Formats: sequence, structure tokens, C-alpha cells
Amino acid sequence: MIASAQAIQLADAGEERQFGGKAAGLAAAVRAGLPVPDGMALNVEFVTAVAAREPQALEAAAEIRAAIDGPLAVRSSCVGEDSATASFAGQHQTKLGVRTAAQLVDAITEVWRSGRTDAALAYREKLGLDPEPRMAVIVQALVESDVAGVMFTRNPVTGADEFVIEATWGLGEAVVQGLVTPDTYRLSRNGDVLQRVVGHKDRAVRARPDGSTALEPIVADLVDRSCLDDTHLQLLSSLAYRCDATFDGPSDIEWALKGARAYILQRRAITGRPK
Repeated sequence: MIASAQAIQLADAGEERQFGGKAAGLAAAVRAGLPVPDGMALNVEFVTAVAAREPQALEAAAEIRAAIDGPLAVRSSCVGEDSATASFAGQHQTKLGVRTAAQLVDAITEVWRSGRTDAALAYREKLGLDPEPRMAVIVQALVESDVAGVMFTRNPVTGADEFVIEATWGLGEAVVQGLVTPDTYRLSRNGDVLQRVVGHKDRAVRARPDGSTALEPIVADLVDRSCLDDTHLQLLSSLAYRCDATFDGPSDIEWALKGARAYILQRRAITGRPK
């Protein structure tokens, strides 16, 4: 059985030195009543044990897989990640659509390894961080979203006091990885739409039954159609306000829409996006 201090409910993962910045941020969101998918936080010690294929850790990973319904999202939560000065955006691995215990073990291991790539280590050196990464992991129910993307509670380019939303069909990885040209929306802080630019969204990332994800073509009449209507934009605007009330400083949020519900998948401080 896994030690309770090694894998805990996400709401309780406020100790950044054990569970990483991303988990600590989501824990604060859960405690504030923000909509975050159900999940668990795995501490640095446990993630290291899984990567080393220690038998007790592998058994515990199977218990974690059984405790969360449906396909999983497995995300990095390295100590120091998603801080005010170091986002690590694009550096660490995320695995979506994980379905079996064996796939979960592999996913945790891939996330652990992603903290040790040349690019991730160079980023640590550039910022003067400890050269040895301490990788924790978040395991959550995957939101198999209709629409997803990113949202900034300040304009990340101009610094204007407005909300900026980028959106596409399917899972948000298509935006994060630059696989499509997303829709872009600028909203005033009272929710008025200042600008609406429809992107070319010819593909979507979807979870597959084998535990992987795949790029799938979008039907022709949706490729150049806005994927967020005014009701969606007001829902996301409300979510942005609530994040600003919960966290110090402006937020860079990864979000997902499923039906009439919006979820926060990740939240970090705006520190600039990788080139």
C-alpha cells in the first residue's frame, strides 16, 4: 500500500517542496472552489520510486489507477515549476488518455525523464536553479473536451488589463504544441468582446482507447468556424475573474470545456511563453 504522504488528494497538495508548484497551484484552486478535475498528487519520492520500478511503487500506481474513473491526464509538477519566475512551459512532459496501470507507470516515468532532458536542464541552469530536478506528478481524470485552450488574465504581449483566450476543438494540446492556428478572443474585464479572430483549426487532438492521443481531421464546416460563442466566453471570463481573486498576480490558465462546464487544468503565473 502507498504511504498516505506520498500520494494525496489534490486539494491537500499545498506543500510545494514535496508536490511541486503545479500541484500547489491546483490545490489552492480546489480549496477556493474553482472547477478542477478530480485527481491526486504524487510526491517527489514516490515518482522517483516509480521511475526506478520499485515493486511497492508499482503496486501503488495500480491502486491510483483504480481510484480515478476513466482515462487519465498525467502532468509534471516539478519543484520550482509554475512559479512567478520559472514556468517551465513546454519543457516537461504531459501524457493524456492513460487507461491502464502499466500505462500509468510508463507515463509517470516519461514525466520524470522529461525533467532531465538537455533542454530542461539548460533551462534550470539559465535560471540558476538547483541542477538536480525534483519531479512530482499530478494524476487527474482526463476531461475529454469539446473545446480547450489557454487563457491569460492580462494580455501577455501588451500587458493590457484584459483577458486573452486562445481556443480550438478537442484537447488543448493542439494549442499548447502549436498544431493549429487557434481562435483568439480579447475581452474587457467586464466581459465585453473586444476582438474575435477565427483561426484555422483543421485538426484536433483526441484521446484513443489504447492510451495514446492522435491528431484527427476536423469536418470542413468547423475548420474556420468560431469554437466559442458568447455564452462560452462569459463562462471563461467568470473563471478568469475567480482566478484573479484566488491567486496573486495575473494567471496563465489551461482550460477545457465539456458540455456546459469549464475546468481549470493548469494554472501558472504569467512569465512569458517559450520561443
